[in-house]
Amino acid sequence: MNTRSAIIEAAAGLLGRSTTGDISTRAVCSAAGVQQPVLYRLFGDKDGLLAATVDHVWEQYLGMKRGAERSPDPLQDLRSGWDSHTSFALAHPSAYRLLFASGAAVEAVSAGEAMRLLREVIDRLAAQGRLRIDPGTAAQMVMAANTGIALALVLRPGLYPDVSVSELVRDAVHHAILNDAAPVGGADPARIAAITLRRSLQQPESSDFTPGEAGLLDEWLERIHTRRSVA
Repeated sequence: MNTRSAIIEAAAGLLGRSTTGDISTRAVCSAAGVQQPVLYRLFGDKDGLLAATVDHVWEQYLGMKRGAERSPDPLQDLRSGWDSHTSFALAHPSAYRLLFASGAAVEAVSAGEAMRLLREVIDRLAAQGRLRIDPGTAAQMVMAANTGIALALVLRPGLYPDVSVSELVRDAVHHAILNDAAPVGGADPARIAAITLRRSLQQPESSDFTPGEAGLLDEWLERIHTRRSVA
């Protein structure tokens, strides 16, 4: 492994363990066993190092995307791409924050590559006459929404404890850009009824049930909601 790769590997390791999303060049040099002037000669400054490190981590994700076997249905590929994007963000929160939530890594080429791969799937849908809107706009909408919900899950886990919200946003966006996407949440009447009744049980003025009855009914409705969401 050459010196540049060793520094990037050290930075990636520290970044993955960082709770703040930040690392120091001093710590990177110590972990890589090099002097700071070597780091600055190779990367210019800390932002250059971070950009290279994010590209290194993101390349693992992009490698899987490039090598993924195409589904006969590009919509399936679009759904899978969204889910793998969210999974990557949750697995690499610090690198993801640098790539999409800061200006430190604006020169990282990986974001542009991710958009290009997404656009390929969108273009396949357009070729089949399935888009409601321009392919470029559709790709921007999907990337912006996917990035937004992924960042919400990474940065505000207390506000977004249920990662399945990503799937709901995904389906809503796909429904907005496609003429043949399934309605959001499947528009399942039983699921909608379960959500509505659960909400009514949470209202303070609801007195039709004892606390024990309300708790039991809420548990049953949660099962219906969960099973219908999975289905």
